[in-house]
Amino acid sequence: MYYVNHEQIDLRLKFIPTLIAACEQLEKVWELTPSSERLLLHLAQERILHLSIETITDVGSLLIDAFMMRDASSYEDIIEILRDERVFEADTAAVFRELVQLRKSLAQEYASYPRETLHPLIGALPSALAIFEAVVPAFISRELV
Repeated sequence: MYYVNHEQIDLRLKFIPTLIAACEQLEKVWELTPSSERLLLHLAQERILHLSIETITDVGSLLIDAFMMRDASSYEDIIEILRDERVFEADTAAVFRELVQLRKSLAQEYASYPRETLHPLIGALPSALAIFEAVVPAFISRELV
């Protein structure tokens, strides 16, 4: 019998609409703001990306533990395991792989993180996150049958 920490998974999944809304709002405001006045937008972008990474990898780790999948050796490996276990498809995995590759820069190299442009993932994340929010409960239901 599997132990699925529904409370922790649900808590994180319920945060996804906030991340989606933040991406969408940031995209709208970005072009309306002169580049010389974008410092707060850059910092907001970094936080959105970082929180998206943590949300995906936290839920991924909870799923890996709950369903006794192979141990992950890295953040990228969490994404690969979830793709291999058919939690989500390859196209969603590609977005998340690119996302988690930003973690070191955002968490450790933040002082030198480039702050010139809107990161392309800000536009790709809303749909990938919405897919994730939908497929995780479906995967859990499927596996618990």
